[in-house]
Amino acid sequence: MAKINWDKLSLDELKDIQKQAGKAIETFEARKKLEALAALEAKAAELGFTLKDLVGSGGAKASKAPPKYAHPENPTLTWSGRGRQPGWIKEGLSSGKSLEDFAI
Repeated sequence: MAKINWDKLSLDELKDIQKQAGKAIETFEARKKLEALAALEAKAAELGFTLKDLVGSGGAKASKAPPKYAHPENPTLTWSGRGRQPGWIKEGLSSGKSLEDFAI
């Protein structure tokens, strides 16, 4: 990581860095959970199972389709690919992105 000369940054630049760091901190745990879930699902599939096969149903939540897409800046916002597209998916698609850009 490059060293930053904090004394040469303007107040606007410092506030922007603070805002970006705040977002990164807020989403860190959610990103790690998604990564762990994906790793567990991949390992279960490698062994010929689904994660649901191994851990059983979790009640009403287990019937919900697993997320296939996540918001690039806030991974806690997910979509299974079923039903109405969330606004952040619609915005991304209208700006030229594809669904693959949001894939987990």
